[in-house]
Amino acid sequence: MRAPRKKPSRTIAPIIAARLNGRFSLQMQADGSIAAVSGDYSVNLGQFSAPAFDRAGHLATGLPLASLAGKSVFARQLHVLVQRLAQHGLLDYRLFSPRDAQDLVVIEPQIAGYWPQPAKLLSGDTIVLSRFAYLRRRGNEMVLESPRAGALFRICDPAIAATLAALSRPQKISKLRKQVASLNLDLLGLLLDSAMLIRDGDGLRVNEGDRNLVLWDFHDLVFHTRSTEGRHSDPVGGAYAYAGVMPPLPAVRPPWPGKKITLDKVVPPEPASPFAKLLRERHSTRDFDDQNPIKLAELAKFLGTTARVLSEWKSGADVDGGPEVTYSSRPYPAAGSAYELELYLAVSNCEGLSRGLYHYDAGGHALVAIDASARQLRALSMAAEFAMGASGPPQILITIAARFGRISWKYSSIAYSLILKDVGSLIQTFYLTATDMGLGGCAIGTSNIDLFAGMTGLEFHVEGPVGQFALGRGRKAGGSS
Repeated sequence: MRAPRKKPSRTIAPIIAARLNGRFSLQMQADGSIAAVSGDYSVNLGQFSAPAFDRAGHLATGLPLASLAGKSVFARQLHVLVQRLAQHGLLDYRLFSPRDAQDLVVIEPQIAGYWPQPAKLLSGDTIVLSRFAYLRRRGNEMVLESPRAGALFRICDPAIAATLAALSRPQKISKLRKQVASLNLDLLGLLLDSAMLIRDGDGLRVNEGDRNLVLWDFHDLVFHTRSTEGRHSDPVGGAYAYAGVMPPLPAVRPPWPGKKITLDKVVPPEPASPFAKLLRERHSTRDFDDQNPIKLAELAKFLGTTARVLSEWKSGADVDGGPEVTYSSRPYPAAGSAYELELYLAVSNCEGLSRGLYHYDAGGHALVAIDASARQLRALSMAAEFAMGASGPPQILITIAARFGRISWKYSSIAYSLILKDVGSLIQTFYLTATDMGLGGCAIGTSNIDLFAGMTGLEFHVEGPVGQFALGRGRKAGGSS
C-alpha cells in the first residue's frame, strides 16, 4: 500500500511593514496635529483624526503597507501620515514572515521619500548583482548597500546572504526557484527596484542600463555618495564621533629627531611680495554685509579672473583608434587639462542680478539662468548657512560640480581623487581672488547631491557637486579662519 502523497507546503508571502524610527515617538498636539518627537526636536506632520493617530500607534512595531491601500477617508489619512513620515526620513521598513513574525530584512532609507516598491519578476527573467552592490559588516549586522540605491538592506536571515552570494553570477528566476526552496521574490523585487540587482537578459552587465555608469570605478562612486549629503543617512560634518575615544592630534606635528636646519638663517628677512602678502591675508568670511551686497560687475570680474576659458585647442587621438580630444586652458591648474569643473551660482543678494540659480558658461563668460524653485534655493542656502555656522545665507553660493566622465574617460583608480585635487586648486584660487578684490569668501565642506540633481535635472553620477564656496561682501566683524 503506497504512502499518501504529501501536499506541497504553501508559500506564505512575507509582509512589508513601515516602522517609526526608534528615536522618535508620535504625539497628538493640542490643536489636533500630530508631531514626531525626539527629545527637544519635533516634526509637525499636520492634522489627522483621532482614529488615524490610534492606528499610527502600530508604527512602533510595524504597520503593514497593505493596510494603507484602502479607499476610506481613514485609510487615506493614514496613508498621508505615513508618507509624510517617509518624506522626513523617519521610517524604516520590515520585511518579515507572517508565520513567526521574524524579520528577514530591515530596509533603512538613505534618501528622503524612499518607499519600497517591489519590481515585477517573471520566471524567465535573469538577474545579477549590480557591480556597485556590496555586503559588509556593520557592528554585529550584515548590510547590503549600493551608492545607486535609495536604501540599505540589513540582512537578518543568513540564508538570504547565501542567495545574494549566488547572484554574483547571472541567475534565471526559474532556476533559482529550484535551488532555493524559500526564494523570496518580494525581496528580489525590492533589490531590483533599488538597483542592487539588475536584469541581465539584455546584455546590460557593463553599463547596467546607463552608459554613464561605464565611466565609474566602484570605489569612486561609493566615495562620492558617502562623502556628500543626499544619498545616505550617516552623520555629516563636525560630529566629534571620537572625542571620547582618543585625544585630538596636536595642531603642529612634533618634530622628527635629528639634525635641524633653521631656514630663517638661510634667507635674510625682506619685505613681503604682493603675492606673499595676499597669501597671508587670505581668510574665511562667514558673515556678509547685506546692506552693501556684492555687485554684478564685481562678480563678473571674480569669475573672469578665476574660471574663464583662456584658450581652447584640439589634440590628436590620445589612444590608438581613439577620437580627437579637445582641451582648454583656465586660470587654475587641472589634472590632464581636463577642466571637468563647472560653476553653479545660487544668488541671494547681488546688486544688478536677480535671485535665482545660474550656470557660469566659462567659454562664453556668461551666466545662464536655470529654472529652480524658491524652496530648493532656500534649502540650498540654509544648508550652506548651517555648515558655516553663519548668521545668514551667503550672498552668492557657488556650487562646484564635476562632469565626472571628463576625468574618468582617461584615468583609472585615481579619477575621483584627481577631481578633489582640482577642487582644492580652484578653491584656493577663489580665496586669493576674493582677498585681492576686497571680498569675503568661505569654502564649505558639504553639499547635497540629491538636492542639486533635483534643481538641475542632472543625474548625480553624470554631473554633481564636489565643493561649495560662499562669496559676498564681508562684514567688518565677520568670523575668520
